[in-house]
Amino acid sequence: MTMKRTVLKAAAAAALVACVTPAARANDFTMKIGFATMNDIQHQWGTWMKEGIESRSGGRIKVELYPRNQLGTIASQIEGLQLGTVEAFTSPADFFGGIDPRFGVFSIPVLFKDMPHAERVLLDPELNKEILSLGSNRNVQVVSVYTFAFANYFGKQPIRTLDDFKGKKFRVNATPAERAKMRQLGGTAVPMDLSEVIPGLQQGVIDGTQSATAVYVNLKFNEISKSLTESNDTMVVSVGAVSRAFLNRLPPELRQIVIDEGAKVQGRMMARSRELDEQMRKRWVENGGEWLRFSEADQARMRQLLGGIGEEVTKDNAAVNAFYKRLLSIAQKP
Repeated sequence: MTMKRTVLKAAAAAALVACVTPAARANDFTMKIGFATMNDIQHQWGTWMKEGIESRSGGRIKVELYPRNQLGTIASQIEGLQLGTVEAFTSPADFFGGIDPRFGVFSIPVLFKDMPHAERVLLDPELNKEILSLGSNRNVQVVSVYTFAFANYFGKQPIRTLDDFKGKKFRVNATPAERAKMRQLGGTAVPMDLSEVIPGLQQGVIDGTQSATAVYVNLKFNEISKSLTESNDTMVVSVGAVSRAFLNRLPPELRQIVIDEGAKVQGRMMARSRELDEQMRKRWVENGGEWLRFSEADQARMRQLLGGIGEEVTKDNAAVNAFYKRLLSIAQKP
């Protein structure tokens, strides 16, 4: 009887351990993913990262999504990445230019012909490896790069010709390329966080902005003006980044899961970005918006005006210029 009771106690203890151990290990780590937008390709990145990481980690990493700058401004979230207070963040690469100016190269105009072309360039094995290393010396680990969409121009007054830029103030993401572009078009560049754009338009601080269609649709810019101008001169390229401080807190196997999921999702993100952009373009029209396009003469003049910006804004920094030329050489391959 004594032996029988011992066996039963041992079995009960084993069963208890089996029940308790998974629960004790569940949600060992929380990974907050922040972004400034919502219901767009950046939100999709967060969603797919959440699904992949939680599944592969067996729930040991709990992923939480915080759209619409719930974790702070774009600048403060990038600072949070460096400090380890924000575990992950995704945004257009431009905003990371303060920690590594090479991030600003993606906003150089007339680099990409269309979205499939941009995808091919960004997923080039050697270039992709270099992109994912940007910012690593500033406590940031880029795990994904993906297309958002071409930027379109929005103005309180419709932008029908190149001359409509003259004397106007346009919100930009503060990269040298975007400043130079506005200068070439005759406008003034005004760096501004996305959360400030609508108040800026309403209060007359700016006359217009540039962004992907999804931003205009989801933030209801159609309540201010009905016109978007398509020129396809600048691709919005986003990156998904993780705090290296957070990664260093993870056991090696969990750290690798986060990095692997970021790399794995890139191709899927590219395809989805095309689908979402088409949907958003249709929604803009369904919401009463219209599309404007420059004449062939204006389109040709725009490309001529913007064609030299890449060399102009990178020539004084050897590392940035070299990165630009590598990207350009891949983009120019047949």
